Amino acid sequence: MKRLLIATLVAGMATPVAAREPAAPAGLTLDRVVLLMRHGVRPPTKSPPLPARSARDAWPQWPVAPGYLTPHGRAALVQIARYDRTTWTAAGLLPRRGCARLRIVADSDQRTIETARTYAAELAPGCPSAPEHKPQDVADPLFSPIDEGTVPFDAEEARAAVLAAAGPAGPAGPAGPAGPAGPAGPAGIAAEERRLAPLLTRLDVILCGKPTPGCGIAATPTGLAPARPGKRPKLTGALDRASTAAQILLLEYADGKAMTDVGWGRATPADIGRLSELHSAEFRLLARPRYVARANLALLAPLIADSLGDDGAAAVTMISGHDTNIASLGGLLDLHWRVPGLAADDPSPGGAIIFERLRDVAGDRYVRALFRSQTLDQIRSAAPLAAPYVAVLPIPGCKARGVAGLCTLAEFRAALLR
Repeated sequence: MKRLLIATLVAGMATPVAAREPAAPAGLTLDRVVLLMRHGVRPPTKSPPLPARSARDAWPQWPVAPGYLTPHGRAALVQIARYDRTTWTAAGLLPRRGCARLRIVADSDQRTIETARTYAAELAPGCPSAPEHKPQDVADPLFSPIDEGTVPFDAEEARAAVLAAAGPAGPAGPAGPAGPAGPAGPAGIAAEERRLAPLLTRLDVILCGKPTPGCGIAATPTGLAPARPGKRPKLTGALDRASTAAQILLLEYADGKAMTDVGWGRATPADIGRLSELHSAEFRLLARPRYVARANLALLAPLIADSLGDDGAAAVTMISGHDTNIASLGGLLDLHWRVPGLAADDPSPGGAIIFERLRDVAGDRYVRALFRSQTLDQIRSAAPLAAPYVAVLPIPGCKARGVAGLCTLAEFRAALLR
């Protein structure tokens, strides 16, 4: 994990796209970037992806093994890497000729390794840029410290954090009144299920075609699984399965499949965007609460902080991980985004939280956060990019140089590691 990779950036090889990065605050120049990026488009991670009778018809076929990066996913990553290269070259972070210091770190899944390789090859074309990673499918605590038992973790405290994120019971809805801990689980989670009931109903129509006894997922009440020592919190029932199903539909669409193969022809592009709220809601409950997020990032947060703070570190550090990692980082720092075509705070395939280190003429250093992603339709097309989604994410509690959300480097490090 400690070595730095030397990558040569060759002039004239960049695909001509217009860099549209938000301008740095006046008087500051970009001198370092760290990005935590979700892997590209993949199939479901298992086959079949949901229990029997969740859907009426057989699930669509994919061109690669479960969980692997697809050829289309790779093509979309090429475009976002070219955009980043053009943007950072224009900003002076990467040279037009010669070498830049590049570090690529990946989790050990095939999709994260291949995402890292694809991205690095386009960020530094023609140059050696092998990612740092454990052997494929050997668990890496850097990305899953709770699961690997490498961080102190109180499952009961995590459960309490999830229930607090769910909030109190809302007004009675289609599911009926919510008691303190009725059949749908704790009251706040039951209220969340009622809030999302129209989406669950629509999802069942896509899964089953028409109401069919025993088909679908909405009929099973949502709950929070009992706390298990050393295990992350987990939903059960409708919202758990709905999050998975909604993400599968999104991946089918993002992979460029014909609409006859997206939700068996029963889903529209508008459905994909609306249903991603089911995926985002699961992350809001399970990955963003501070106690869980801090544990999830116990090893990644110091890597990010050190990569920004060490003047001998790489100009660009790219970390190829998962949507859970990104959701937890957003929760830890209270960052929020909305990629066109997805629900708020839903991590997109190839999307990244980017931390820019900015320097003034006196040498003082600052940090701002961005979310950078192709829109859902841009991922689907995998066409050259002129203007992806790039948004500044104000970091709460910071107002360096009078700019809301801009941190000094010391303030950022304290916020990330506290």
